[in-house]
Amino acid sequence: MENTGTRFSGDTWDLASSVGTTATMVAAARAMATDEAQPIISDPFAAPLVRAVGIDFFTKLIDGTLEPAVAAEAETAAGPMTAVMAVRTRFFDDFFLQAAAAGIRQAVILAAGLDSRAYRLGWAQGSTVYEIDQPEVIEFKTRTLADLGAQPTARRRTVAVDLRDDWPAALRDSGFDQTQPTAWSAEGLLIYLPPEAQDRLFDNITALSAPGSRLATEYHPDGAAALGDANQSLGQRFASQGLDLDIANLVYAGERHPVGAYLNERGWQVGERTREAVFAGYGRSFPDGDIVARMRNSVAIEAVRT
Repeated sequence: MENTGTRFSGDTWDLASSVGTTATMVAAARAMATDEAQPIISDPFAAPLVRAVGIDFFTKLIDGTLEPAVAAEAETAAGPMTAVMAVRTRFFDDFFLQAAAAGIRQAVILAAGLDSRAYRLGWAQGSTVYEIDQPEVIEFKTRTLADLGAQPTARRRTVAVDLRDDWPAALRDSGFDQTQPTAWSAEGLLIYLPPEAQDRLFDNITALSAPGSRLATEYHPDGAAALGDANQSLGQRFASQGLDLDIANLVYAGERHPVGAYLNERGWQVGERTREAVFAGYGRSFPDGDIVARMRNSVAIEAVRT
């Protein structure tokens, strides 16, 4: 499904077009982070999922088959991005594992994309993981992982719905129990929603969250510009290699409510850490490079429903 232009209400995508391309890019970063000499994450499904999507640039990137000159430039760009995605992935991995250790047995991954946590994390017995995303994205990942022989490590329930639509109803119809505490993740998501849809997302999460529920997300004070400019540069660098990625046309601009304050006003106890502090917590330093420079100002958020 081709959709590389400016976003509009009701637009859809698969994993090789529009917003889906960014999900594949992030999975490629997870694949490379997994192959590092001293990795802080392990995602054995990232590489086969990227290959199955079939975007030539990302496949060659993870397989190390780019032309030497292109590979050198790709390392300059992809190295810092991989470092950021590795730490971000570990942050959300730990969030879910800590929620499970606290007794939470219901998790919701919003805009799940090529996320494989339902297959690779050590979920507590009796856990149910709900994955919400576009129908084509859900179908592709489910089929590809089944073909690989992968088995979920928790009860996995998919919810094929656009987050701009009535996803709470679809979630409840899939068996979600809003009387039970839930662990929610909104990872790499908010800038792809209009500002009013971001507010509506957190309003819906709040309405569905029993006391003790937990939420992990990120807030970029620079808004869409923080990632749009950086990843537009990435797309421009490798357009000649078949990478059709112009995130400036995929994100929604406009002033947004700071997430921490918005949640606090709605009954959440909020903790915030700078991205540099999250890096330091894992013994790493935030990387240099223009691709990730504006991500340095983002804030990692964990909140508990009171």
